[in-house]
Amino acid sequence: MHRFNWKIALGVSLIVLSAALYWAHFALFRDSHHIFIYLLGDVAFLPIEVLLVTLVIHQILTRREKRLLLQKLNMVIGAFFSEAGVRLLRCFIDVDRSLPPKCETLGAAAWRGDNLKELVRALKECEYSPAAAPADLERMKKLLADERGFLLGLLENPNLLEHESFTNMLWAVFHLGEELEARNDFSGLPSSDLKHLEGDMQRAYAALTVEWLYYMDHLKRNYPYLFSLALRTNPFDRTASVVVSE
Repeated sequence: MHRFNWKIALGVSLIVLSAALYWAHFALFRDSHHIFIYLLGDVAFLPIEVLLVTLVIHQILTRREKRLLLQKLNMVIGAFFSEAGVRLLRCFIDVDRSLPPKCETLGAAAWRGDNLKELVRALKECEYSPAAAPADLERMKKLLADERGFLLGLLENPNLLEHESFTNMLWAVFHLGEELEARNDFSGLPSSDLKHLEGDMQRAYAALTVEWLYYMDHLKRNYPYLFSLALRTNPFDRTASVVVSE
């Protein structure tokens, strides 16, 4: 209410100031005709001014601010993949029953050109079929439990709300961790529950892969030295080696 009253007071003050200036103009020059000509011209220009300020300039500034914010968020995204994302991705890859098409799509040859849209389209057409074996579930459970604090810290970052797809991926990963944490033993689970876990894995796996692709493209365009290491540790390239060869 106090903030609203402050705005009303400011508005009234500006109107009074404008009226006082028009009165002073009339008192000095006694030319009401001139005053009304310019007053009508100024009022007539207001819609165009609103159009320019709110729809054009504001949109340009908003897009620029969002682009700068996303650049900063890429640092957070990089920390996620360095800390937990790539390791989790390898867990999914190890149990993926439909891996070859993705390896072909995201292997070393995929990064030679500027074809991000084609890669995203190809990934969306791929199947994600992780198998929920007890040993692999235990491995994922341990990884996500160890990184729970880190993931919670990312979810608490308000700037991530500007990156909807990455936030949705984090929620999918976090939900998978909660599902795994709620089960003490995976060896005796019925097939229906294993199928449910596979659905959670599939959701997180698909979202994680797409975000990793966007992150790799960001490194390729902006940080060639980081991209070089990421390419040499590409989890989808079975022949990749961190050792630089001639």
